[in-house]
Amino acid sequence: MKEVTEKINNEISKNRNNPHIVLVGQFLLNHLQQNPGDAAKILDKNKSISGSMTAMRKEAEKRKVGNCAVFTDQEGFEIVLKYFGIEGKRISLPQTSPVTTEPMTEPKKQSSSFDVKLEDLLS
Repeated sequence: MKEVTEKINNEISKNRNNPHIVLVGQFLLNHLQQNPGDAAKILDKNKSISGSMTAMRKEAEKRKVGNCAVFTDQEGFEIVLKYFGIEGKRISLPQTSPVTTEPMTEPKKQSSSFDVKLEDLLS
């Protein structure tokens, strides 16, 4: 277990500027806590987080409409696990902040209680 954790953490460390690799790496670490029997599959030297991103891109190519393809979190993480040879397991999704569907609006300008008139200064 220590070896697979080191493998994932090393790839995350080398790619700190890539939020996708960090997110998938954290997902895999969480998955291993709940499914330690999958460690050998993730430890495969021919498999990497980066490789799972390539598998996801290939799947996106099949699903794209125009220049866009969208996966749910569930679908994306299922592709990652399938890449590592792990199928048919319940996926625990990482905690994320809720997405709002409300349209963005301009922030309201705060009124100031400071009010000076020229007449006040001349008296």
